[in-house]
Amino acid sequence: METVRICRLGNLPPSLFRRLYDAQVEAARVWSLCRDIHLEARRQGTRWPNRDDLQKATKGRFALHSQTVQMICHAFLANVETTRQWKRQHPQLRYPYKDKWFYPLLWPAQAIGVAPGRVVLPMGRGRRSVVLRVEVPENAGACKIVWSNGYELHVSVPVVPAEAPPGTARATADLGQIHQAAVTTDTGAALVVSGRGIRSAKRWLHQAFGEIAKQRSRCKQGSRHWRKLQRARGKVSARVERQVRDLRHKGMRKVVEFCKQHGVGRLYVGNPDGVRARSAGRHHNQRMSQWEYGRDIDYLAHKSEQSRIVCFTGTERGTSSRCPECGHRQRPKGRAWVCNNCGFRGHRDVVGSANMHPIAYGEKIEFPQRITYLRPGPVQGSGGGMKNCPRSQEPERSSCPDTGHGEGVTARLHPCCPGEFADQPPAVGSRRARASQEAGHTAEVA
Repeated sequence: METVRICRLGNLPPSLFRRLYDAQVEAARVWSLCRDIHLEARRQGTRWPNRDDLQKATKGRFALHSQTVQMICHAFLANVETTRQWKRQHPQLRYPYKDKWFYPLLWPAQAIGVAPGRVVLPMGRGRRSVVLRVEVPENAGACKIVWSNGYELHVSVPVVPAEAPPGTARATADLGQIHQAAVTTDTGAALVVSGRGIRSAKRWLHQAFGEIAKQRSRCKQGSRHWRKLQRARGKVSARVERQVRDLRHKGMRKVVEFCKQHGVGRLYVGNPDGVRARSAGRHHNQRMSQWEYGRDIDYLAHKSEQSRIVCFTGTERGTSSRCPECGHRQRPKGRAWVCNNCGFRGHRDVVGSANMHPIAYGEKIEFPQRITYLRPGPVQGSGGGMKNCPRSQEPERSSCPDTGHGEGVTARLHPCCPGEFADQPPAVGSRRARASQEAGHTAEVA
C-alpha cells in the first residue's frame, strides 16, 4: 500500500525553473501525439492503439527520459479506459481530444535516485538530471512534478497497513459542509468533526478574489500591474487550497482514529450526489459546487484501508428527514432536529448518520447519548479567520456540545432517555459545563 507525500519546490534557480517548464511542454507533446493516434483510429474505425503501439510511436522522439515517455502513454490509456467505463452512464463524456500545452513529469521508482537531502530525476541520455534538494524517505517510489501555482514534487511512499481490523463494530458517516463528518456507531458513540474552518477559508478566498477583481478592472489587460494582480490571485488561491487540503486530511484522520478507538470494522459513507444535483437557487448551488465531498470520500477510504477498516459508500436518501425514534418524516429546520410527532430532539447531522444504519446494515440503532465534538485542526493565516490567535491557544476541540447557536440543549433531554432527572447535566455555556467538556471532550445530548 502506498501514500503520496507532497513537497513544495520553492525558490528554484531560474535555470532549473526553465528546464522544468520546457520539460512539461515536451511532455504535453507526448500526450498530444498519443491523442492524435487514438483519434485517428477512432475516425478510421480500426483497432485502438494499445500500450505497445503508443510506446513504439513515441520511442526516441522526445527530449525526455524513456520511462517518463512510457508513463505518459500509460496515463493516456488509463484516461481512455476510465472514459470508456463511465461513458455508459454519462454519454456526454468525451475521449481525450483537447490540445495540452503542459503536462506533469512522471518517473517510475526504478528511474529515480534518492540520496540524503536530495532526489535525482533523470532527463534522458545526454541531458543533465534534475537534482532537487528535498528530504524524502529512502524507500520512496514513483515521483511526479506538477504545477500548482508553483512546482510541487509528489512522491509515492509505501506504508505498512494494520495487521487486523480494530474490531467488529459498525459505523456510518454523514458528510456535510458545516460539519465535515458526523459518525455514529452501533455501540452508542458518535463523533462530529467541524467543517467551519474550511468554509471560513473559502469565504475569505472569495472576498480576496473580489478585491483583486475590483483592482484589476481598473487596469489594462496584460499590463504590468494587471500581471502583478494575477500573480497575487494565484498565490492566494494556492495558499488557501493547501489549507483546505490540510484540514480535510486532518478531519478524515479524526474520523478514522475515532473508529479505531471504538473498534469499528466496517464504515458506511453516504454519497450526497442527489443533494448536489438538485437546484435550490444560485447561492445554495454555489455552496454545493464548492463542496469537495468526493475528496473526503477518497481520503476516508484510503485512511480506512490503512487501518483495515472496510469502507464503502451508498445512498443517503431520506436519512435527514426521518425521525430516528418514531420514523416520522418532515423537513428539518435549523441545526437541531426536532420531531413534530414525538418531540425527539437531537443533532441534525447525527440524526442523518444514525438513520443510515438501516440502509447499510439493516438494523436500527439507539440514538447516541454521548457525542464527541472535534475540530480538524488550527487554521493559520488570515484565510482561516484566526490570524490573531496564537497557535498554542487555537483549540482543536469544540467547546460547545451544540452547534454554537443555541443554549441549554443538553438540559432538554428526550422523555424516553433514562435518567432524565437523576443526573441532569449542567446547562450549555455554564462554567461547570465548559470545565467538564474541556476535561472529557464529550457532551450529553438527547
